[in-house]
Amino acid sequence: MSEKTQKRSWFKGLSREFKKIIWPDKMTVAKQTAAVVSVSVILGLIIAIVDFIAQYGVDLLVR
Repeated sequence: MSEKTQKRSWFKGLSREFKKIIWPDKMTVAKQTAAVVSVSVILGLIIAIVDFIAQYGVDLLVR
């Protein structure tokens, strides 16, 4: 099999695989995006609070 034939076969396989993909609709993407953003904000707040408490504790020990 020549290199050109192998490349052509690879691209045909890639094309077939892309046809199997089920793309989400706009509503699903919007819901998942909102979930990711809200969880990120909540975790960011939790980390900030824990950081603040740890910093306060270290400041108390250093004084």
